[in-house]
Amino acid sequence: MRILGIETSCDETGIAIFDEEKGILAHRLYSQIAVHADYGGVVPELASRDHVRKTIPLIEEALKEAGLTPQDLDGVAYTAGPGLVGALLVGCSIGRSLAYGWDLPAVPVHHMEGHLLAPMLEDDVPEFPFIALLVSGGHTMLVRVDGIGEYELLGESVDDAAGEAFDKTAKLLGLDYPGGPVLAKMAEQGTPGRFKFPRPMTNKPGLDFSFSGLKTAAATTIRQEDDSAQTKADIAYAFQEAVIDTLAIKCKRALQQCGLKRLVIAGGVSANTSLREQLAVVTKKLGGQVYYPRPEYCTDNGAMIAYAGMQRLKSGVSSDLTFKANPRWPLDSLPPV
Repeated sequence: MRILGIETSCDETGIAIFDEEKGILAHRLYSQIAVHADYGGVVPELASRDHVRKTIPLIEEALKEAGLTPQDLDGVAYTAGPGLVGALLVGCSIGRSLAYGWDLPAVPVHHMEGHLLAPMLEDDVPEFPFIALLVSGGHTMLVRVDGIGEYELLGESVDDAAGEAFDKTAKLLGLDYPGGPVLAKMAEQGTPGRFKFPRPMTNKPGLDFSFSGLKTAAATTIRQEDDSAQTKADIAYAFQEAVIDTLAIKCKRALQQCGLKRLVIAGGVSANTSLREQLAVVTKKLGGQVYYPRPEYCTDNGAMIAYAGMQRLKSGVSSDLTFKANPRWPLDSLPPV
């Protein structure tokens, strides 16, 4: 079985073709960073327009790379939510239209389920059950995963997502958009211990997150200190350390609470090497293991949508001629496969 995956939930156009036996046959990704950089963040209308411009050409490139025609496909999967509604509608309408024109089933995919299943694209695949930390610019959540579609939400951010807090703090430091990865790189030059920021909600029971207060603490420090390169690096180090410690504490708590030893991390922030290293230490101390996708599958991409779509298609999921974009779509509302 081969399936085309289309990802257009935010500011990246991702296209991939997944073969059940051979894996990823083609993978194309177009980032809109240059489009939105002058605005310091994603402009939804511009994102939608760029998806309109790039989606079909990228699909044509992917088919050519894989040496396939539409007749060689068994389905078309597209991100139906959550995300920016205009951007989602581009992928939904193109995916559904192509499926209709090619006489193929169309499969709406949950964006976060795509991230959650992205580690399944690797050789070392985690077995169910496991705890998943989904951490990106729009979401931070801990989920118990007993199977595909068998999700129990354990905790989530009550305000800013971790990736959002990274980007906002980077902007306060005067870094270019998108600032999160730049802040992480700057933190490598930081001095440990010069600044100390809070670890929000770690002294309370439960598995929810909060990062707005941490961002405010960083903002206050930035205003009070000089603007030298070293001071900025020291603040970046302290901020990243606080975020990672918070995530690690909650992951350890979730593993112990559920009696599990396998941890999956996915989403854009999961590419952060310091986060990976600390979570590896946490799981090792518990006698467990951490799993994550390779960096190109951490950010939004078509490969994760193609894989998740294939799992749904094999269970009989497909859409009729109508389609719906779901900008808000709870992960734990999905049916099991």
